[in-house]
Amino acid sequence: MFTCSRRALLSAAAAAALRPRLGRAAGDPWDAVPEILKRIQPPAIPEREFPITRYGAKPGGKTDCTEAFARAIAAANAAGGGRVVVPEDDWLTGAIHLRSNVNLHLAKSATIRFSQDPRQYPIVLTRFEGIECMNYSPFIYALDQRNIAITGEGTLDGQAGPEHWWPWTGRGAAPDRSQRKARAALAEMAESGVPVEKRVFGDGAFLRPMFLQPYRCTNVLVEGVTIVNSPMYEIHPVLCRNVTVRGVNISSHGPNNDGCDPESSTDVLIDGCTFDTGDDCIAIKSGRNADGRRLHAPSENIVVQSCTMKDGHGGVTLGSECSGGIRNVYARNCHMDSPHLQRILRFKNNAMRGGVIEHVYMREIEAGQVAGPAIEIDFQYEEGPRGPFTPVVRDVAVENVHCRQAATALSLRGYANAPIRDIRLHHLRFDSVAKPNVIEHVEGLVMDDVKIG
Repeated sequence: MFTCSRRALLSAAAAAALRPRLGRAAGDPWDAVPEILKRIQPPAIPEREFPITRYGAKPGGKTDCTEAFARAIAAANAAGGGRVVVPEDDWLTGAIHLRSNVNLHLAKSATIRFSQDPRQYPIVLTRFEGIECMNYSPFIYALDQRNIAITGEGTLDGQAGPEHWWPWTGRGAAPDRSQRKARAALAEMAESGVPVEKRVFGDGAFLRPMFLQPYRCTNVLVEGVTIVNSPMYEIHPVLCRNVTVRGVNISSHGPNNDGCDPESSTDVLIDGCTFDTGDDCIAIKSGRNADGRRLHAPSENIVVQSCTMKDGHGGVTLGSECSGGIRNVYARNCHMDSPHLQRILRFKNNAMRGGVIEHVYMREIEAGQVAGPAIEIDFQYEEGPRGPFTPVVRDVAVENVHCRQAATALSLRGYANAPIRDIRLHHLRFDSVAKPNVIEHVEGLVMDDVKIG
């Protein structure tokens, strides 16, 4: 066993002296959390009910209820707000577009099944892998709305799988129906400054829609529902403020099936959720490359607490779409365990993204098996050093973490000309690791009571 007790590349006193220069006042950074949580409040939506059956919806999961959902939402909005109630049974629909002061509420044992026909998803302003474009509507979408919610004990089933949506990655049953050409074209449009309204995709482009995406919305609640079989990201608030994701159960193992991805959003709470995903459980983002720099909208003031992470590439991940910056992230009291969970805490950045990730704090984490490095900061991700923008990760503190098994405890890989800075690790225990730490180009690494077995 290797024990590092009060031994560091930089003394704790010197590390503390750095923090004011990094924009964070001296003292316990967790003192900011109560103020953040005070600002994050669920929307107040009237209790009056608008059952979808009143507007023509038919149960059984065979009849298209898209228009019934739209009529119920319009009626609730026109009345000043209310709950659009989805009763127990199966309901088939295309895109659902929420309006202000509307709560889409699923009764227990209610299942909304989303059509596998792309024509059911009209072209809207959206964001694909951190780049704005006009593409298929997310399954549940809202643009520039206030006070919206998706609640209840029912299930949202995207009906994605090896035959629908997932093959558009270019892998699987239909490699000729691939997103690769359109994905490259979108990236080139962003780098060339093509206006967003001219970045039009959809039919024939094979860029998958997101599942649930509020866009430029304020006061958002997603609570209690189960989400399965997503084409791509499951919960993806973009440019939003005051977002609560609570008690949600996500189980979807397709490509790029991130669980919850707050992007360029402020004041976000992810609380008491369970993630079992085909990509990162939680991935905090802020736009990709030129588009992220154009909007310059960071993700900030994000609290993750009391969540369970099963399968996934990372439990809590920051990046790789981070060109707009990420700051003030707090993760605590989570349980992570799976032979298919790759990391506990993961940072992805490179010289094409060039974003600043700072003021990130994690504590009280219990982890069982982790397949890769428990804590990873990686500037070599994808393009790695092949770009003109300096990646930054600084002011990260991790404390009171117990991991029973991991491939490696730490993998921290910066650049010689852009080192990772001010990483503080306190009271960490790794019972069994297969390989030694990887630490490259890190300045200000403090390890206090870190035990690696």
